[in-house]
Amino acid sequence: MGGASRQQPSEQTSRAVERSAGELATLASRRMEEHLAWYRRLSAEERSHVGLVAQAGISQFIEWFHQEEKQSPSAISIFANAPQELTRSVSLRQTLDLVRTVVDVVESRVESLAGPGDEQLLRESVLRFSREIAFAAAEVYAGAAEARGAWDARLEALVVDAVLRGEADDSMQSRASALGWGDVADVTFVVGSTPATPIGAVPAVDDLRRSARQHGVEALAIVQRSRLIAILGGTREASRVVEQVADCFGPGPIVLGPTVPHLFAAGRSARAALSGLSAAAAWPSAPRILDADAVLPERALAGDPPARRVLVDRIHRPLTGKGYTPLLQTATAYLESGGSLEATARVLFVHPNTVRYRLGRISEVTGYDLTTPREAWAVRIALALGRLAGAPSAAPIAGTPSRMPSDGSETVSPSVLQRGHRPVAPNLVLEESSKVSPPTS
Repeated sequence: MGGASRQQPSEQTSRAVERSAGELATLASRRMEEHLAWYRRLSAEERSHVGLVAQAGISQFIEWFHQEEKQSPSAISIFANAPQELTRSVSLRQTLDLVRTVVDVVESRVESLAGPGDEQLLRESVLRFSREIAFAAAEVYAGAAEARGAWDARLEALVVDAVLRGEADDSMQSRASALGWGDVADVTFVVGSTPATPIGAVPAVDDLRRSARQHGVEALAIVQRSRLIAILGGTREASRVVEQVADCFGPGPIVLGPTVPHLFAAGRSARAALSGLSAAAAWPSAPRILDADAVLPERALAGDPPARRVLVDRIHRPLTGKGYTPLLQTATAYLESGGSLEATARVLFVHPNTVRYRLGRISEVTGYDLTTPREAWAVRIALALGRLAGAPSAAPIAGTPSRMPSDGSETVSPSVLQRGHRPVAPNLVLEESSKVSPPTS
């Protein structure tokens, strides 16, 4: 546009356009009320902001028209009265609807405003002005979105950092609320490696957020050195979501912490996930996506106190409870015998079906199946940790065999469980024979 020459409007047209400012603003508000559903849904305060913007746009058009269009119209001056309020309550598309409505109103009054021969000039001026304002409005919204995005990213980093430090204080709560996470339930901490890309990790973070939200899940994501961290909210099936966004992470395992009720309890999930990521290297055949609980043995070996407590509480403590002495003895003997039913039965002076039944009971009590090598290894570590912790054991330490309180079969002193000890006069006892099938030859 700049200083391009054009036909000058007549004095009659200029005065008519200037006098019509108030009338055009009123007509624009009335037409928005009639044709724009989103405008009718706005509050009275928000409508007043939109009305001010429409009035400012008409006023600037009149001034621009009088100045022979030597300068481009300024969107800043139009939105100056309520820039923040407008961008929060009205979208860019709705702003373009506003511009279109004002243009339609002015065009509808061209015949009455323009002097003889100025009709086409006024129409062209309105169209050129509306085009410039539409582009200027897009710039305003883009700038607001960029500033808001930078601020949100800063808040996001502060919230994730507070989760990592376990600081669920008032400042974290206010920041989480500003990000829309104040009421998000079912939160899971996820961590993996950062993808190595020439353009940096920022696109991976954006892709991770976008992909998670496409699955209806809220997501906070940041890059911390070589780790890509995500906090997923609003789902109890975090592993399913992570499978869909796994490509956003770099090579290596992706570890999920336990799902917690809300963001302010996510510190526990974060500690478990980070510990699991560090310990996953000790499991060469680990799947790419795994829960932190899946590497409890490795975490315990790496010196993670919560992992040790969990193993002891899940395995050692139940097996040392009252009435479970036979199960503890069977687990110990089975592990020491290399997982052989027959060898365990010989050591315990019981029938192999009794061993088989007890293994099933151990699985029910602890959730770990001793016939699976990896779970048997976890049980072995848990029992060792329990003994090292000085947890009370229900196993007899000396004397002759005593009766089992749970099933009526006989117990054996620890000396019988020593490797290479051959029992004398074995007394085979078939325990719960009605619940098991006879041994096959």
